[in-house]
Amino acid sequence: FSLALSLGLAIAGLTVRGGTGRRPSRKQEKDSQKPAWEEAGFVRRPACWLAVKSRSLAAVQAAFGLHNPKPCSWLRGLAGEEPVFIAPPVKGWVLVAGSGLPDPCDDADKCFRFLLDLSRKLGHVQLFSFSSILHHHAWVQAEAGRITRAFAWAGQTLWKQGRRTAAERELKVECPDYDFAAVGVGVPEIMALNAEKVPLLAARWSLDPARI
Repeated sequence: FSLALSLGLAIAGLTVRGGTGRRPSRKQEKDSQKPAWEEAGFVRRPACWLAVKSRSLAAVQAAFGLHNPKPCSWLRGLAGEEPVFIAPPVKGWVLVAGSGLPDPCDDADKCFRFLLDLSRKLGHVQLFSFSSILHHHAWVQAEAGRITRAFAWAGQTLWKQGRRTAAERELKVECPDYDFAAVGVGVPEIMALNAEKVPLLAARWSLDPARI
């Protein structure tokens, strides 16, 4: 019995040592190079994105002038690692994200012209933007070459147009006028809360990317 037990332990030890000495496969090496958020399957919400009311991926690609699109994963695309990422249609909406999108908090005029042109081609287009650090935020609706609703804040009101929607009233978001004194008591906290509500507004108007 003692001899059999000793031989069994020796074989087990050799098996364990042999297993730990294996070289990882190419797939394992590739996976280990992924960002932590992608390895965990966590969808990051982009800082700026569009929601286009359409079921045609080709129509949205054509509107952006993309002639040679390449495949891209949801996780990578929604993380904003590509200039333009166009997602497959979801519930009648096509989401677009990427560093190439104009942000109204950076340049409201450029974003205004961009959305007018895009909505002429595609119909109903929405834009959402927010910064969890600076608390800058914006939301815009455009329809067939016309801005129906817009609000953008970056330390002051940069863009305010159209009537408040039912979703905005329901969420009780604040939309100060252009002459609003941004240095008032409690203003930073109020606008920070506004920024946090942008994904909730997106979910009511169309889609929240992180909830897909």
